[in-house]
Amino acid sequence: MSSETAKKNLTPAPAGKRERFAWCMYDFANSGFTTVVLTAVFNAYFVGVVASGANDHQDGSATLLWTIAMAIANGVVLICAPVLGAIADHSAAKKRFLIASTIGCVIFTALLSLVGAGDILLGMVLVILATVMFAAGENLIAAFLPEIAAPEYMGRLSGYGWTIGYLGGLLTLGLCIAYIEWSKGLGQSANEFVPVTNLIVACIFALAALPTFLWLKERAIAAQPQTLAGYIKIGFVRLKHTIKHTRQHQDLFRFLLTLTIYHAGINTVIVLAAVYAQEVMQFDTQDTLMLIMVVNLTAAAGAFIFGHVQDRIGSKISLILTLIIWIIAIGIIYRATETSVFWLAANLIGLALGASQSAGRAMVGLFSPAQRSGEFFGLWGLALRLAAIIGPLTYGSAIYLLQGNHRLAILSTLLFFIAGLLLLLTVNEERGKRAALQDHWNG
Repeated sequence: MSSETAKKNLTPAPAGKRERFAWCMYDFANSGFTTVVLTAVFNAYFVGVVASGANDHQDGSATLLWTIAMAIANGVVLICAPVLGAIADHSAAKKRFLIASTIGCVIFTALLSLVGAGDILLGMVLVILATVMFAAGENLIAAFLPEIAAPEYMGRLSGYGWTIGYLGGLLTLGLCIAYIEWSKGLGQSANEFVPVTNLIVACIFALAALPTFLWLKERAIAAQPQTLAGYIKIGFVRLKHTIKHTRQHQDLFRFLLTLTIYHAGINTVIVLAAVYAQEVMQFDTQDTLMLIMVVNLTAAAGAFIFGHVQDRIGSKISLILTLIIWIIAIGIIYRATETSVFWLAANLIGLALGASQSAGRAMVGLFSPAQRSGEFFGLWGLALRLAAIIGPLTYGSAIYLLQGNHRLAILSTLLFFIAGLLLLLTVNEERGKRAALQDHWNG
């Protein structure tokens, strides 16, 4: 079948309620991985137990090893995501790739239960593989958005996904905390109960993703079958074509740059909020876990509310409002000396977090031709992973230069949101949507 015929078959018609629910459920399924493994439990376990011996040689070595693992994982995704997306588009294999990446993430997450004190290399390898698989799935599920929702409903559907996702992360974290408290009551140590939390995450991911695999449809039509080498070559050819025609999709690329910058700030907050709360506000472990849970709730509310708002006022204006909230919240944190003020800022961050992530995904969906959504959302994934490297590295460097002054270092994060807001003003939303509708791929 010709690419032109395939394109006609991809005119995005709103999917049924069951299929839209299935798409949203993937956000519910995978959110436990980021919440428990990368943000709240396993990361602290790796630094405090698995790699703690490395600190005997140099303080901070365990934290450095964790950041190296995250940098490697993000670097792999950075290189592979756009090409993988282009291959998925050409072969109409987004759903097959999604299933494979999910199975991979579930398996590697479950294998993290084997990691104990001193298993540094094993822990790093497994968390890198799990994170790469997670990121691939995140890009692939997002690429279905232009296929299952008309442009005027993308913001709302993206918001529903993030809302359900935050609730999924909250549920998974809650179950893990309940298990941890029960295990502590039995006198168990972290070396015994933390590995089991990885099994909880893996089980919830596998079960909650089933509706996605059962009901989400692959609407794309495969082009000429190729060998593996041929698919890889086509992936690079399609990516080269997109880059060559940057001017045609100038608003997409401007927005991807904008997204990279403001997401550098978001990633810094996600990765280091708990550290800031402990070091500056003197939060203990229980306070920090409560902080994460509350922020998940307000983030769910932010995604839901702004998902509706952005379909009414436009994704760009909606995102401008959320970046302003981010700037206000970071400014409050910089000035906060009382716990109540810090909690106020944390809830503002939760509101902005859900809203900005939802709006960003929807905006890329608006700028993506349906027949090339895998490729364009691969570029989205590239931008997110680049931000995940830049943001925390900048904060870490600021901490080093400022000799551990977190309050001053947080201003480096503020700069990302200000710069992102200024760049966003140069993006023309209507022109970007027209470019997506006028895109013709004949490869």
